Amino acid sequence: MVLHYGDLTDSTNLVHIVSQVLPTEIYNLGAQSHVKVSFDMAEYTGDVDGLGTLRLLDAIRTVGLTNHVRFYQASTSELYGKVVETPQSETTPFYPRSPYGVAKLYAYWIVVNYREAYNMYACNGILFNHESPRRGRTFVTRKISRAVAEIHLGKQECLWLGNLDAKRDWGHARDYVDDYVLATGETHTVREFVEKSFAVINKSIVWEGEGEEIVGREKDTNIIRVRVDPKYFRPTEVDLLLGNPEKANRQLGWKRKVDFDSLVKEMVLADIEGARSNSEN
Repeated sequence: MVLHYGDLTDSTNLVHIVSQVLPTEIYNLGAQSHVKVSFDMAEYTGDVDGLGTLRLLDAIRTVGLTNHVRFYQASTSELYGKVVETPQSETTPFYPRSPYGVAKLYAYWIVVNYREAYNMYACNGILFNHESPRRGRTFVTRKISRAVAEIHLGKQECLWLGNLDAKRDWGHARDYVDDYVLATGETHTVREFVEKSFAVINKSIVWEGEGEEIVGREKDTNIIRVRVDPKYFRPTEVDLLLGNPEKANRQLGWKRKVDFDSLVKEMVLADIEGARSNSEN
């Protein structure tokens, strides 16, 4: 594998890389992908996630590889945002609720436009939440699994979260082209992810209170392990995302292989092992 220095905000750089490599496939996985951060860095998110996709497509055309490159855009379930139907499929109207979602919406449609205008092989994969032990530490699933690992090892006492009732279609990243929705077809709340994570270390969480005052206590010790902090709420929230992968199943034979419980267990155990290794070092 040969690595090249690149930047989705630099058109000249992208043209240079594509002309050097002369690829037959390009997968655009680059993005400022944290939804909450996109409210604080809206312009940067739009530049990288939206215009960055356009720059890559134009680099392909500039180098003269329009008929030789297959282009894949990593799209997102955040396009659906304030959902108008459940579950969401390839034909569900988009209603993004964050600068991240809006930037990705531009990227989605510019891919469609270049496919139709220049007959490029360019497609979107609308991926619902795909998690694994490699997930960034600021994303809620990894934040939960890492905190549970630290609590298990006596390094942390309490986990602070935002909206516990937000529902997401969480699948394993290893399970995840016309444009296809890839999802599990199941939805689980943040609260559920917390409960399943603590169950991995044989602890039960009992919820008390409502709204911002809700806490999760460890059943056996009565220690508060989970609290809500308003700073983790988004200015505009996406309450429910649930994907319908029927088209990918029918046309590609795609099926998810890792169920929700197995995903949570793998993430928590990986973080326990990682925390132990850091202690030993």
